[in-house]
Amino acid sequence: MTTTTSSTPPSDGKRTLHKATVEDIPTIKAMIDAAYSKYIERIGKPPAPMTQDWDGVIRTHQVLILRDNERIVGSITFREDKQTNSLKLNNVVVDPKVQSRGYGSYMIKYAEMEGQKQGLSSVTLFTNVKMFENLGYYPKLGFTETERRVEDGFERVYFYKKLGE
Repeated sequence: MTTTTSSTPPSDGKRTLHKATVEDIPTIKAMIDAAYSKYIERIGKPPAPMTQDWDGVIRTHQVLILRDNERIVGSITFREDKQTNSLKLNNVVVDPKVQSRGYGSYMIKYAEMEGQKQGLSSVTLFTNVKMFENLGYYPKLGFTETERRVEDGFERVYFYKKLGE
């Protein structure tokens, strides 16, 4: 994996990350719906990524799509949080048909490299408390739980990872 910007996508052979365009929004939304719909019953409503205005998100955040052999298999959304000097991951999604192949960790590692390149001190993210699979996944990637709180009507668990260690 290289540390190039999204104008020259990183690649590790078949995998490439590219800046998403408005034309990619339907594919991103379809992946999100497929991956997150199983959580509706647990949470009692659609998870936040399912109801976001993706036209607005693509204008205000860095949204990348991951391709493997030219097929879109995932997407990551992040932005710099100047208040905390961190890169805030807003969404990481992998097509459910190809999960457990390292795509999620690949995209998160890329975001960590982007954060370091930008001189940021950490990466932060949150997940819903009822997405219990994530509560074990993020610590395996080196993230530490920092707090739990209700925000926007969701019970969220916040994670932090210091960069450069």
